[in-house]
Formats: sequence, C-alpha cells, structure tokens
Amino acid sequence: MRFYFFSAGKSALAAFVALSFLSCVDARTPVANSQTPTPVTSNTSREPAPPSVLIDSSLPKTGGHTVEVNPGAGARAFQTALDAAKPGDVISLKAGATYEGNFKLPKKAGSNWIIIRTSSSDDQLPPPGTRISPRYASALPKLVSPNADPVISTAPGANHYRFVGVEFSTAPGWAQNHGLIVLGDGEQASPDAIPRDLIIDRCYIHGDKNVNLKRAVALNSGATAIIDSYISDVHEVGADSQAICGWNGPGPFKIVNNYLEGAGENVMFGGADPKVPNLVPSDIEFRSNHCSKPLTWMVQDPSYAGKHWSIKNLFELKNARRVIIDGNLFENNWVDGQSGFGVLFTVRNQDGTAPWSVVEDITFTNNILRHTGAGINFLGRDDNHPSEQVKRVLVRNNLFEDIGGKRWGNNGRFVQIVETVNVTIDHNTAFHTGNIVTAYGTPNTNFMFTNNIAPHNEYGVMGDGSSVGNPTIQRYFPGSVFKKNVIIGGRNNSYPAENFFPASIEFADRNNGDYRLKTASYHNAGTDQKDIGCDVAGLKTAIAAGRSEQVNTAKSN
Repeated sequence: MRFYFFSAGKSALAAFVALSFLSCVDARTPVANSQTPTPVTSNTSREPAPPSVLIDSSLPKTGGHTVEVNPGAGARAFQTALDAAKPGDVISLKAGATYEGNFKLPKKAGSNWIIIRTSSSDDQLPPPGTRISPRYASALPKLVSPNADPVISTAPGANHYRFVGVEFSTAPGWAQNHGLIVLGDGEQASPDAIPRDLIIDRCYIHGDKNVNLKRAVALNSGATAIIDSYISDVHEVGADSQAICGWNGPGPFKIVNNYLEGAGENVMFGGADPKVPNLVPSDIEFRSNHCSKPLTWMVQDPSYAGKHWSIKNLFELKNARRVIIDGNLFENNWVDGQSGFGVLFTVRNQDGTAPWSVVEDITFTNNILRHTGAGINFLGRDDNHPSEQVKRVLVRNNLFEDIGGKRWGNNGRFVQIVETVNVTIDHNTAFHTGNIVTAYGTPNTNFMFTNNIAPHNEYGVMGDGSSVGNPTIQRYFPGSVFKKNVIIGGRNNSYPAENFFPASIEFADRNNGDYRLKTASYHNAGTDQKDIGCDVAGLKTAIAAGRSEQVNTAKSN
C-alpha cells in the first residue's frame, strides 16, 4: 500500500490542492509496506489541515502461487488456505459458492500482499474505480457467518490482506450478528497488535432484511481502505448499528466510492473509547460515497416494511483528526433515535476514559445532504466527560436540500452549534424549514458565516435566551465574520451590514435540482468575488467522481 505524505510545513491550501490531485492517481505499480505516520497536532491556522497521508489502493502485482479453495472440502478449507498462504499468494474462491464459517486473518511476515478474490475473471467484475452492486452476486463467492460472530476477523498484527470481488453475509434466519467484518477487535491496547494494510475492494457486504446486524465493517485498524463496495441491510432494533465504524484504529483510512447503508449511523468514528492511549482515528479520506437509509425503514412511510430499526444519522465524528469529506451524497434521515441531524461533528469521550478525544481539522466540501430532519450539528465539547474541543472545521460548497418539514421531522435547522473554534461555513446553498443557525451554551470562537444562500424562516440566526440576528451573533459568536450571505425573507436591520435580504431568489431550475443562480445581483458578489452560494458546476463534478457499476450481462456468470 503506497502512501502520499504531506509536510507539516506546507500551507493548508497547497496541501489541499495536492490532496485533490492525488485522489485521482490510479497507479499500477507494486505497493510497499509503510508505517502509520506520527499525528501532527500543531496546526495553529484557522484552516483545517488535510490528511497528512493518503492511501494508494491500486492493485499490486503478485508473484506467488494461486490457491483454489474447493467449496466442497468443508468449512476449514478456507481457513487452512489462509494459514498456509505466503505473502504474494492469491487465494481463489469459487464464484457462486458459499464458504460458511468464522475465519481469521493470521499475522504473516513481510510486506507482500495476500489477495483473496473471486474465481471470476476481471472482465466479469466492474473495473477498478467503479462501484459494485448486488447485481454482480452470481460472479462472487460468498463468505457467510453461521452465528453471531464475525465471518472475518484478524489476529493481532495481521497485515497485507486484500479482498477483491467477495460477498459477505450472515446465515439466513440467524437472529443477531455483532459484526460481520472485524478488522481489529477494539480491545487491543498495543499499537503493534493493531492490524494494518487491509483493503476491501469491490465487495458486496450485507445483512438480512429481518436480522439484527450491528456492524458491517469495524475499522479498528491502521492503513485500511474500503473502495468501490456496496454495504446494505445493516440495522438493529433498539440499538446503534453502522455500515462502518472505527474507534481503536489509528488510520489512515480510505473510504471511497461506496454505497453505505446503516440504520444507526451509516458511518461513525468514535463511539467507544480507544484502548491505545492518546489514539485518535486520523487521516481519513471519505470521498464519492452514497450514504442512505431505505424508506422501508421509516415507520411513517407508505413503504414501511414493519421492522422499527433504531435510526440516528448519516455521518458522525466523535473522535477524529484530519478528515476530508468530499463529493458525497447523503440522503434519507429522519427524527427517530436522534433529532434528525444528518451530519454530526460532536466530540465524545464516550466512556470517560479518553479525555484526549477531539474532532479537529475537518474539511466538508462538495457534498449534497438532502431529505433529512436537520443539517449539521456541532458539539464543541463533550457535555458528559472531559474532552478536547471541536476546532478547524470547513463547510464549503455544499447543497443542503429538503431539510426538515413534516416528512423528515419539524426541526429543520441548517446548523446547530456550541463552543467550537475556527468553524467556517462558506458558499453553501441551503433549503430548510427551521433556523439558519441555532446556538446555545458557551460562545464559539472565530466563527465565519459567509457567501451562503438560505431562507430566514421564522427565527433565522437564533440563540438560547437571545433575540434574532445581531443579539445572538454578539452573544454566541463574538468577533465573528458574518457577511455576503443571501438571507431570503430576512430583515436587514436585524443583521450585520454587507448581507442581502431578498424576498425570493431565482435559480435556473430548482424543481429539477439545478441551483445555478439566475438572479444577477449575486453573481460575483461574494467576499471572494465569486457567485454567492455553492458552485453548482464544481459540486456536480465532485459528486460525479463516484462511479456506479454498469453490469455487462454478456460477461456476468
């Protein structure tokens, strides 16, 4: 696995440009062993630092043997192959066959990869960089857990395994599974025991529509990528469930171009205290993913399938550092187990043993968040246990659409925020039914709200115990920058100068999702001489980078 490192002395802007470029690199050279970098925590800028290291997940060359595992040889045949495999070997599982059991990846010496893949030829799978779907199931071997335990787990220090074109699932009719793929058990207290250099590539991972599945993938590992994969039917009644969750792995992590479906939190970092002292999951690249919850899980929807799974949010960071969240589609989240916010940056020292927990250096750009009860919630410090503070978060060039209302929940807040440092909300276009910004508790430091388009609705910018607009800004955002925003239906005497308050605004074709500005007054009118609101062309380009599968039926099994 190749890494790209960025110098701590490089400016945040230059590093961000390099990051954007390198995310497109598709090298085809062998990958080498690498160690997780030492976290950089000295950033004093208001801009978030990007990930200091990126994973190159391109396919390695292999020079070992290919071992074909006969599905009729019994449940131990695959484990025997894993135990005997040498770095550089390929383990081939027969397409369409089922391998049932609880399998463990053993620790091997060396830095060459062991690849576990389908026997289907490469042209029977979507090409690298293209997301797989359930329609490829006949071309995939099936690894199935027969009980509540993982179908795949890792021995301490296991490293350099890659799954390509494999289906993972639970046994039909089994009532509960606690975690399907467990990369690190979350209890390892020594960094050397944490597994690393692991890749899940074009895999189909799912539960059963009626079964409690707590988690599809546990990322308590280092140097791990999940790419071009499809995760679905992850849900529990009365408890949290996630498509992906990590709390005791240092990273780096690459989660790119996946469909991710989870009832509790589709994706979460944190949620339990790390056993490794001072560990913060870091250097996370989250791009081009589609995070969604099926409406068949929504009690109020006509399509409701009859199981009341616990619903919370689409993406949450409780303990994370240097994260880029770019070009993703987040949709379908409603008031249920939480108040309906789709995205949460809420630091938590979850169990009271990790006071170093932090959410810092977060870049949230070029995303669409839609069909959800509320937008983004910032909680600057844990209100139950000591923690570090949420700081350096950039929310730029995103579209927030269909936020709140009767269907998703009546909160409808665009942003809710308390006690943060250096949060910038810039060049976003939002349509929501509640407040633009809701504040409470301790004031925020160095807050910027610029170049955004949003309806005022009843209260606009409102804080607990203060009045609309300027009184709230002065109390909860002292010294903030609040200008060049288009606040539809607001009153200019309630807000700082250099904002705009039209009764309405015209877009090219809002009914069909075209949010290009037609109102000429706001062209080139931002603080940076750009159009106010999100750059629709740039947003579409970033979202389009996630490529879904196109099945070639002539070549599928």
